[in-house]
Amino acid sequence: MNKCVSLLTAATWLAATAAAQPSEAPSRPDTPTFVGTAGLPAAFDGTIAERPMTLDEALFVTLTENPALAASDYALRAAAEERRAAVGLRLPQLALTGAYAYLDKDIGVDLNRAKGTFDRLTSELLSSGLIPPSLIPSIQGLLQPILESNWNLKMQDRSLGFIGGEVTLPIWMGGRIGAAIRAARLNEQTLHLQRQGQRCALVSQVVERYFGLALALQVVEVRRQVVAGVRSHLDDAVELERNGVIAASERLYAEVKMAEAERDLEDARLQVATIRSALSGTLGGAEAGTPVTAMFLLDRLEPLSFYRTLAEEHNPLLGTVSLKRQLAEEGVKVKRAEFLPQIVAMGGGSFYNYQVSGIVPRWAVGIGIRIKLFDGLQRERNYAAARQTVLQVGELEREAATGIAVLVEQRYNELANFRSRIASLEHALSFAEEYLRMKEIAFREGIAPSSEVIDAELNLAAIRTERLQAAYGFDLALARLLETTGAADCYASYLRRRDARPVLFDR
Repeated sequence: MNKCVSLLTAATWLAATAAAQPSEAPSRPDTPTFVGTAGLPAAFDGTIAERPMTLDEALFVTLTENPALAASDYALRAAAEERRAAVGLRLPQLALTGAYAYLDKDIGVDLNRAKGTFDRLTSELLSSGLIPPSLIPSIQGLLQPILESNWNLKMQDRSLGFIGGEVTLPIWMGGRIGAAIRAARLNEQTLHLQRQGQRCALVSQVVERYFGLALALQVVEVRRQVVAGVRSHLDDAVELERNGVIAASERLYAEVKMAEAERDLEDARLQVATIRSALSGTLGGAEAGTPVTAMFLLDRLEPLSFYRTLAEEHNPLLGTVSLKRQLAEEGVKVKRAEFLPQIVAMGGGSFYNYQVSGIVPRWAVGIGIRIKLFDGLQRERNYAAARQTVLQVGELEREAATGIAVLVEQRYNELANFRSRIASLEHALSFAEEYLRMKEIAFREGIAPSSEVIDAELNLAAIRTERLQAAYGFDLALARLLETTGAADCYASYLRRRDARPVLFDR
């Protein structure tokens, strides 16, 4: 929207400048004249579709139904989800765990091998005389069950299970998480700019094919008028030859030109069918109606510096390269984080235990730290490579800025060249119309042969066609200039400028 406001502001300035200067041109409406089906001659021989279509409608259908833009929308949604996923790296990670195990045997300590040693020690103690003889039978009675028992102490049953949970929270990861979040955000912005570039290219394609169809339809009308004019001269030549006024060569010349005119008319009709099919493809398969928005010419243009500034601020390619440089800088931060420690807080506990020994703790918390000491100099090499990537992208950014500036100037000059060509052709058109009128008068008075009238007719048709082609080239050059500046969405605003005037085959 800001780009369109800038363009409209510049257009207002130009209009004010034009108002301050004397001009012989009459005042014009705010919008160029539209050519509807009712305003076109009825003798298009079926080349006009029943449904009219404005340029605004064609742009709307293309930008809402085009599959490439729809695919870009899905890619943007995926990138947004990835950005949200990256933000989740800062949050604690919770997990519910559970397990059941059946071991080969119980876990315990077998002390049966120590029975003999214990029995020998107690026998030596009882026979040492240190214990009164009267107490020895009682002590032996107490020790006998102990010696006869199984000294295999089970600590954990072979069948066990538990349900618990664990949580981990990154405290310091050396800057990896922040870099990952910023990289995901930059990736989303890059996809957005790429979509904008696709959108600008589609606007240019719509203008190319929409006005291409309008041009082809008007060329058909020019060719039809030529056929009608040459046929009239051919009929006159046949009648004059019959009366002995002209030679047979004059009639043959008219027949040759008549055949050429009919062939040109048929070629023009085939061109209409081809361009209509191409426009339908741009519209996402929708039927391409008859263009009713006239090709137009602007009497004034903003200065070249205006479009250069617009391209520097809004060109999708320049924006994409800038984001790539920022992404490369985030890559440097990621590689630098490899030299720093990683600190994580963690904890866990069990909620339910099945035959788990009581000596096993039910919960635990702690902090873990990891410092990589040596990895074969991989970190150093990767860090150096990341820094070189930043320098590389920086040079590409400079190259892209220069290339875009040159392209803006080239397309601006093309635009100015087409406008100058139209001005020259309009003078030639006035001369050709007057020349044809004079030749027709001379022919009726018997001063000029019919061949000169036919040549004048064909010359007028050629100039009209060339003027239409120059207008088409102007409109397409304007669309491509705005595409380069990233302001293709503002193309329709040029149609509504006060200095925009339609260019038609007959005026």
